[in-house]
Amino acid sequence: MNDFNKQVIEEFRANEGRVGGMFEKAHLLLLTTTGARSGKRSTSPLMYMPDGDRQVVIGSAGGSDKHPAWYHNVRAHPKVTVEVGSDTFEAEAVAIEGAERDQLYARMVAQAPQFAEYEAKTTRRIPVVALVRAGS
Repeated sequence: MNDFNKQVIEEFRANEGRVGGMFEKAHLLLLTTTGARSGKRSTSPLMYMPDGDRQVVIGSAGGSDKHPAWYHNVRAHPKVTVEVGSDTFEAEAVAIEGAERDQLYARMVAQAPQFAEYEAKTTRRIPVVALVRAGS
């Protein structure tokens, strides 16, 4: 984990999900996944969009030509842990495809315009993942 993510995670946990700086007004969650190859647990801070009883995250990797590690992890091991505010729960990560994916991505762009820039920087189709609370 890089120092930036480590600092964001520490601030998130110390302040019941509130983080300052560039994430001050953003919906932020912590996603803990199991490594696709390593089997080790790792945590990533991600912007999310509430969608009914699920949280939607985007595998933008800042417009990189490669999917983020967390996306590979959830494809291999969809059982994840999610932290939103002071709430921690188990969930299943479900990749969203087709028209629903496009609609959710457009909603995220409306909420956070930088996601349009990320999409323009890469030729890959940026994945959209719904985090569905266990038992929902």
